[in-house]
Amino acid sequence: MSYERGAIEKSGEQRDQTGAKYGMWFFLFTEILFFGGMFILYSVFRAKYTQDFHLAAGEENLLLGSLNTAVLLTSSLSIALSISALKKENYRLSVQLQTATVLMGLIFLVIKYFEWTAKISKGIYPDSPVLLKMSAGQILFFGLYYVMTGLHGLHVLIGIVVISFMIYFTKTGNVTSGNFSKLENTGLYWHFVDIVWIYLFPLFYLIT
Repeated sequence: MSYERGAIEKSGEQRDQTGAKYGMWFFLFTEILFFGGMFILYSVFRAKYTQDFHLAAGEENLLLGSLNTAVLLTSSLSIALSISALKKENYRLSVQLQTATVLMGLIFLVIKYFEWTAKISKGIYPDSPVLLKMSAGQILFFGLYYVMTGLHGLHVLIGIVVISFMIYFTKTGNVTSGNFSKLENTGLYWHFVDIVWIYLFPLFYLIT
């Protein structure tokens, strides 16, 4: 009887983990539609104001953008390795790698903060007198820049908060080698955030 009960409980846990994964994939699908709509909008305006977009992109800091790309790609690796370490019951390493992911997420936001403040110091921000004197295409470029990178930054911040909870759950035994769906789903979300940036980077930094 105890064996059967254990098998039933294990089967129930597996169903819960599978359901959680399907739920995460559905959520990510809605996020893809959300960002996909903005990418389409960007493409339409870029086709209409090609020269203005190229001119406006000259204000982007390619070095900082490239650095942020490297940071996020490395963070994707660290969160993936943390899941692998958890499955091998190396909880300490998993926590360290999750912490590294959080730190890299914070570094990304700090770099983005300096990018934004540099533009704002030049008077380039929504509805500013400097921006309103620019061409329609340049105004649209910077409007899309602030909206799309701002929303992406918000997603990075949410990811940092969720991973911080995963660190706590791993330390307290709520997330284990036999119950890792929470961390795995968090990893999927973080990979999605990184993929969005991989699209944003060339759209705003590499069109000069």
